[in-house]
Amino acid sequence: MSEEISLKEIVRARAVIYRYLRPTPLIHYQPLSEITGFQTYIKHENHNPTGAFKVRGGLNLIASLPQEEKERGVITATRGNHGQSIAMASRIFGVPCTLLVPHGNNPEKNRAMRGFGAELVEYGRDFDEARQRAEEIREEKGLRYIHPANEPRLINGVGTYSLEIFEDLPDVDAIIVPIGGGSGACGAITIARALNPNTRVIGVQAERAPSVYLSWKEGRIIETESADTFADGLATRVPFEMTFNIIREGISDIVTVSEEEMKSSVRLLLETTHNLAEGAGAAPLAAALKLRDRLRGKKVVIILSGGNIDLATLRWALMDEGGQNGELSHGSQS
Repeated sequence: MSEEISLKEIVRARAVIYRYLRPTPLIHYQPLSEITGFQTYIKHENHNPTGAFKVRGGLNLIASLPQEEKERGVITATRGNHGQSIAMASRIFGVPCTLLVPHGNNPEKNRAMRGFGAELVEYGRDFDEARQRAEEIREEKGLRYIHPANEPRLINGVGTYSLEIFEDLPDVDAIIVPIGGGSGACGAITIARALNPNTRVIGVQAERAPSVYLSWKEGRIIETESADTFADGLATRVPFEMTFNIIREGISDIVTVSEEEMKSSVRLLLETTHNLAEGAGAAPLAAALKLRDRLRGKKVVIILSGGNIDLATLRWALMDEGGQNGELSHGSQS
């Protein structure tokens, strides 16, 4: 398996992925642009069949596995979107799939993963404990372990959405992307470096799950004690070596956002685009609003990475800051 993460490999991944997926839309929203002060484009990765961007990586990786590994089966850990990606791809290619999720994981994501035929095992208090257990089971059962981010073919697959951005908007000034494991940011960095080095790639993390942000600031991997955020796509305590190295070398900036800022951005996206965003999918808009002075007048792409928000969280997000049901409003963003 190639270890190269590059434009060439991302183009190659696209040939595989487009057998099963269509490009997602990049849409300019004038009402949202009037609020932000810059030309705001949303890359709708929530329109993928699994509701999130990671399906691109899963398809590219599972398609490339040797037949012997496909027959043995695969195992990975997930909070949901990565798991749906691997489960859907495994169903397409007839691969047995085991997924480890932490206790209390998003029940609707769990249901979706089972719907793709995966065996779901609940273990641990958070993603990182589930990941450690998945690595143990891999050794016990001889399965092909799929790391949630340290897989070049995952990153190359995910990088296809950034390739689509530059084909639609070659002169984009900035791309704002959420960082959990970091595969999306790495794909954007790789494509921007190859096609338009003037494009800034800006990452966003949750204030309550800032491991990559802290590591980037310090120049070394820093683990956090917890990752207590409703944005489960951002809820990692431990940065991953492969993606962190790419981020450290290529990211323009990383911004952290609060739970309330992400919650408010879920409402704002629903109001202005009529799209549902999960916490990680809303985080780039929250970061963009914090950076509006620096981005004024620019062409900015915001990655709506996923829309798999469960009903209980959506009800909470639609409450105003005082805890009451409120009208959708961008007033809290100012």
